[in-house]
Amino acid sequence: MIEIPKYLEPGDTIGIVATARKVSPEELEPAVRLITAEGFRVKLANNLFEEDNQFAGTDQQRAADVMQMVNDGEVKTILCARGGYGSARILGHLDYDAIKAHPKWFCGYSDVTVMHALYNRLGIASLHSTMPINFPKDGSASASTRSLFDSLRGKHASLAAAANPLNVSGEAEGVLVGGNLSLIYSLMATDLQHDTERKILFIEDLDEYLYHMDRTMLSLRQSGVLNQLAGIAVGYLNDMNDNTIPFGKTAEQIVHEHTQQLGIPVGFGIPAGHLEPNYAMAFGVRYRLSVSESGSLLKIR
Repeated sequence: MIEIPKYLEPGDTIGIVATARKVSPEELEPAVRLITAEGFRVKLANNLFEEDNQFAGTDQQRAADVMQMVNDGEVKTILCARGGYGSARILGHLDYDAIKAHPKWFCGYSDVTVMHALYNRLGIASLHSTMPINFPKDGSASASTRSLFDSLRGKHASLAAAANPLNVSGEAEGVLVGGNLSLIYSLMATDLQHDTERKILFIEDLDEYLYHMDRTMLSLRQSGVLNQLAGIAVGYLNDMNDNTIPFGKTAEQIVHEHTQQLGIPVGFGIPAGHLEPNYAMAFGVRYRLSVSESGSLLKIR
């Protein structure tokens, strides 16, 4: 049974951590202004602006920041400042029992997929959403930030996509899981491999080689991960790379090739991932995926 963390009320505190790449005070200043304008307080983790090469401090420091926010009674939601690479490196330094004892919304996307997988494994819903590094630089709101704050207040929006020739029509209901495709792939055969049985899998990715996309999808299919699914919602697959000798398919075509014969609905163009708008969605929560000739709709149940 998945536990739904408490939704935010005016005056609640949002804690900001960085589980992966380093971030500067200047980069976060617009987000702090916007969060405050939305009626919330902000608490910055103790080591947030530390640096260890490309990371936001050492693995131990980044993990300590997560646990600081988990154990802080004033903090009601934990928001990742940015992605990059490094969230998986802190797993061994986290107190899973404490996280389970203090369920809070954990928000972010991309590399934060690792944390979503952890929360899913611990039976806590989490929020795939935009992050402070992506907030408008002038401190204003955007479609993505409005979606984030609406979701944190308990108003989850539906995600709609236009018709796509690669879509596979159908309807499915199931708990929503997933995130960044490369991170899903990297978690296979670990304790945090996604449980996909009768689930709706959301995937998105950025800046990968097309052959790597094919290898990833082939592995998910041959391992049986895809065969267990109720449906697949495909977000942005952007800024992909190719070799001198072209692979011959787009990222979307690669996903289609490995999913078209599964007998489940597959909807492309879901507005979430590494482009704008990046609408929020609640992992661990039950959704309905409807795919037809007119488009796709991912709606919370």
